[in-house]
Amino acid sequence: MRGFGELEQAIMDVVWSAKEPPTVREVLACLNGGRPQPLAYNTVQTVMEVLHRKGWLTRSKDGRAFRYQVTKSREEYAASLIDQVWESGADRAATLVRLFEKLDDAEVAELRAALMARRAEGES
Repeated sequence: MRGFGELEQAIMDVVWSAKEPPTVREVLACLNGGRPQPLAYNTVQTVMEVLHRKGWLTRSKDGRAFRYQVTKSREEYAASLIDQVWESGADRAATLVRLFEKLDDAEVAELRAALMARRAEGES
């Protein structure tokens, strides 16, 4: 699996952010807000169907339209990208050090807490 293309990412961002599963028309309205060159309905529908076939979106009928819902969180998607890095043969420790250098103090504290919680789970 590779990362999302630009339009796939934009669509996923809209669906991830939606309070309720959106229709293609609702996603299109969000994407076209402030865009100088509006996207066509068919373009967004086609990409959403591709994301559905890839397993990133599920859909359910709502009248004549479909409502789309994500199958994985943003964090699961990001983790899958990191998995690809590990599979590439990159040095895990060196890669993690580079990532951690970019974290602010609050993020480091969150990471420490998560690692300590994981350690505590393993000890029980």
